[in-house]
Amino acid sequence: MSDEELGQIADSGDELSAIAHAAFQAEVARRGLKMEIAPHRGEDVFEFNETITLRQFRDLPDALLAKGSLESAGIQVYLVDDNMIRMDWFISNLLGGIKLKVRAEDAEAASEILNQPIPAMLDVEGVGNFEQARCPRCQSLDVAFIESMHDWTCSACGNEWKSS
Repeated sequence: MSDEELGQIADSGDELSAIAHAAFQAEVARRGLKMEIAPHRGEDVFEFNETITLRQFRDLPDALLAKGSLESAGIQVYLVDDNMIRMDWFISNLLGGIKLKVRAEDAEAASEILNQPIPAMLDVEGVGNFEQARCPRCQSLDVAFIESMHDWTCSACGNEWKSS
């Protein structure tokens, strides 16, 4: 093994077993090299006991929208079980959906952000005012346009209607 290869092992040495670590140190000493194994890098993991589940979502797009809203406000957010549901959406109900977790100290601010009502009017730069569509049955603003079918659907009451 070349000195360069030993250097690569030193850079990732925190992954070595105790026996491999001892063998590495012996080889470095035998060659008279000045190499040290990189310190343990730790992991980018949060403790579940330090976070609370703020919301649960059946579908990934809804969870990602909520996550994006909170992150844009500077709140650290974690999604749990999102990768399992990405692989097989059918198990979402079995797992209890995608959990949106935040630190306990951020819970109140995060809830306020997620509970904000959908604005009836938006000021779109370069276009002017945009009036949000409403459900003709319940007047909810929580509606979505399905472009491929030229249909609207209401998340609040389930009503579907054609665009006019």
